[in-house]
Amino acid sequence: MASESVPAELLLVREQIDRIDHGLVLLLANRFALTRRVGELKAQHGLQALDPERESSKLADIRAICSKHGVNPDLVAEILERVMREVVKNHKLIQEQQAAQ
Repeated sequence: MASESVPAELLLVREQIDRIDHGLVLLLANRFALTRRVGELKAQHGLQALDPERESSKLADIRAICSKHGVNPDLVAEILERVMREVVKNHKLIQEQQAAQ
């Protein structure tokens, strides 16, 4: 569909979606900054990178929030699980770096 034939309302809605997508990226960046600090603290205190109890609890909380807002909990859980895998990977790298010092 050529841009000149796109209804103005559709363009406005797309702009809103683009702003939300940008906001999601900023939220992820903030989340990763905080989880980096968590990784540093875990390494300093000799704690494991992976906390299965915390992950399970977090996923259950997120699923409940999704249900309240009509969002597919399986989709959000899948996304969050991927984010958590990345966080654990980063925590392990932090632990390796601190062990090498």
